[in-house]
Amino acid sequence: MVEKVPIAHLDPSKKVPVRPGIDRVTMAYNKDLMLCYFYLKKGSKLELHRHVAVQNGFVIKGKVRFLKEDGSSFEAGPGDGYVFDSNEMHGSEVLEDSELIECFTPMRPEYVP
Repeated sequence: MVEKVPIAHLDPSKKVPVRPGIDRVTMAYNKDLMLCYFYLKKGSKLELHRHVAVQNGFVIKGKVRFLKEDGSSFEAGPGDGYVFDSNEMHGSEVLEDSELIECFTPMRPEYVP
C-alpha cells in the first residue's frame, strides 16, 4: 500500500536526478494522484517515452519544447499548461532553464521518495 503524503513544502535539497539536467522533488501524493516539481537545465532532453499515468503540467519559468510521436511539437513557457494522456508518447527539449509543476494520475510509484 502506498503511503499518503497529504501536504509537502517545496524543499530543493530533496531534488532527485531524473536524467542529466533534470531533477524532481516529489510533493504531496496518495494512491490516485501525485504532484511533483521539476527543475530543468537548458539543453537537457527527455527521450520519447510513455507511462500509464496521465500527466498534467504547468510551466512556472523558462521554456520547454514538448515532442510527440508523430514528429509534431509545441513550446510551453511561463503560464502555459499541458496534458499528455495515458500511454501517449512524449518527450522534451529544454530551451531555457525551467521549472515545472506536474501532476500524475494514477500516482507514479517509481517517484515515491
